[in-house]
Amino acid sequence: MKRALARAAGLALLALMLLAGGTVAWLAGVRAAAPPIPHIATSVEVLDREGRLLRPFALEDGRWRLRTGAGDVDRRYIAMLLAYEDKRFYSHGGVDPLALLRAAGQMLTRGRIVSGGSTLTMQVARLLEPRGERSLTAKWREIRRALQLESQLSKREILSLYLTLAPFGGNIEGARAASLAYFGKEPRRLSLAEVALLVALPQAPESRRPDRHPERAAHGRDGVLGRLRRSGMFSPAEAELALRTPVPNRRLALPMLAAHAAERARAERPSAGEHRLAIDGGAQARLEDLARERVRTLGTSVSLAFVMVDNASGEVLARVSGADPLDAGRAGAVDLTRAIRSPGSTLKPFIYGLAFEDGIAHPETLIDDRPIRFGAYRPRNFDRDYQGTVPVRQALQLSLNVPAVVLLQAVGPQRLASRLGEAGFALQLPPGEVPGLAVGLGGVGMSLDALAGLYAGIANGGMANALRDRLDGSMMEERPARRLMSPVAAWYLAQALIGTPAPQNERTGRIAFKTGTSYGYRDAWAVGFDGRRTLAVWVGRPDGQPVPGMIGREAAAPLLFEAFARLVSKPAPLGSAPREALGVRNGELPPPLRHFGRSVGQATAGGAPRIAFPPDGASLEHEAGEPLVLKVTGGIGRLTVLVDGIPAGVPLPGRAFFWQPVGTGFVRLTVMDATGAADSVMVRIRAPIDSSADARSLISGR
Repeated sequence: MKRALARAAGLALLALMLLAGGTVAWLAGVRAAAPPIPHIATSVEVLDREGRLLRPFALEDGRWRLRTGAGDVDRRYIAMLLAYEDKRFYSHGGVDPLALLRAAGQMLTRGRIVSGGSTLTMQVARLLEPRGERSLTAKWREIRRALQLESQLSKREILSLYLTLAPFGGNIEGARAASLAYFGKEPRRLSLAEVALLVALPQAPESRRPDRHPERAAHGRDGVLGRLRRSGMFSPAEAELALRTPVPNRRLALPMLAAHAAERARAERPSAGEHRLAIDGGAQARLEDLARERVRTLGTSVSLAFVMVDNASGEVLARVSGADPLDAGRAGAVDLTRAIRSPGSTLKPFIYGLAFEDGIAHPETLIDDRPIRFGAYRPRNFDRDYQGTVPVRQALQLSLNVPAVVLLQAVGPQRLASRLGEAGFALQLPPGEVPGLAVGLGGVGMSLDALAGLYAGIANGGMANALRDRLDGSMMEERPARRLMSPVAAWYLAQALIGTPAPQNERTGRIAFKTGTSYGYRDAWAVGFDGRRTLAVWVGRPDGQPVPGMIGREAAAPLLFEAFARLVSKPAPLGSAPREALGVRNGELPPPLRHFGRSVGQATAGGAPRIAFPPDGASLEHEAGEPLVLKVTGGIGRLTVLVDGIPAGVPLPGRAFFWQPVGTGFVRLTVMDATGAADSVMVRIRAPIDSSADARSLISGR
């Protein structure tokens, strides 16, 4: 008898060992036959500078599926999901035998499938390879695939797959898309009621859709709360509050901030799944809200646009390309920030900047605002009136046309166009056209973002950065900042523009700004800056039709000031004065700078001064500490020499001057006589070549 029992025990042990060995071998075979993890297509995401979602794009089949990791959702959501769906998630190998036994017992006792006993890993297997029926064969396939997934992925990766693929009704997949669609927010911080609803929806995503069946959604949510309350995950008071919270009964639109910028970014890199823009999502949202509010007061078919730029980097912090991208009546499909329009008077500051740089004018220089002709061209002020003799600073603040054209004639329209182009923001002219005096009053094409970049150059001490829309671009694609004007000229301009009279009900001195109105009331502009940012505003009809009575000061400037008020509580101060700036009154200026233009049109002929040496464009070697010579011919009375707009030079017999460069680089030399007539050249100063070092380099092959 004992021998028989021992024999039976031995056979049982052998059977168990064979079963265990067979199971191990089977598991090894299952895992070895695991197919690669399939590529999971997710919605393309366009993010702001802080990684916040600006706009996602649906998949080709219309589904919204945002990549979601365990770190992207509220920790309580993870805890409640595991407690409700898979308590032993971190301890099983893909299949929970206890859950399967419980499901089998329920089916036997009740005659139907009550619960499937599926782990989260098995649910991921089903989501990766959808099945059309609930059967033992299908369940067996899920078990095999779950075991394979556990051998290929970590628990965190499996959980992330579930959070990305789980269905939440309609074309919504994944916890992030569901939270945005039903709650209007990212799932990082959720209420107890919101967490319970997200746990409940994947069990019956269509029958519990909150936007179609809110009662069923509430019933499913309450079931989750009831079961988990008994487990002690939260207090009865929290549960009671969650039960009283209504479920959302409609779907919200997913974010669509910076619509055109997002589309452009996607078109530039169509294979990328994620795009990081320089845009500040918070500023973008506030400006889009302002645009939607104010466009209703502007009239039928009128739209508006904003561009905000960081002065120091050129990064585009906001780009509102129209009042509403879905409004066909206002050409919402057109990116109005890049449209080429007439800039009106907004180019005037750059005329003054060149005049300051050349040393032919100072903010306190007097200039005549009176009727004048340039051949057949007779510029007039907007109000058809004239102010007489005014300081240059005031002429700019009042946007007087005659002084601007007089100064443009002195600095040269072609030179203005060339300087703006060299800074990276070329003027748009018809084919075959050359810049003329009308350029100063808006007779040229310019986009809103280009204007923002130019004004940011003023605020940045005269250095203009290329506009940068992306933060995920290669550093090789970037170009260094380019000189727009001298630091002194930029500071003079900023100080003049901050004194421009503010629009009604606003306080002068908060920001430096300039307005403009194009011919025929087609475009209204306002561009302003503080010490950190520049904001440009355009108002008009996208089709270019006139809007009678629409001017920059009344249509665009109030929007500029309101936008700054919404974005910052206190504008950043402007930069400090350069050491070379002349902070003096008119009577303390050198005599040629006290009154400009007394003999404009005549002084440039006959006895006008001319720089004989160095010639324009020359490259001069300079030994540190040694002066360079400037030779002048012509001119009436006492001559004044300016280096980058700063009086300099020691007179010698024969109209020669010594001057001392402060370093290498490009320098503008200007000579002016007692009548105000002037001549300028641009030269490059470079260090002398060390011939011995150069020879050594050649010998060594460097």
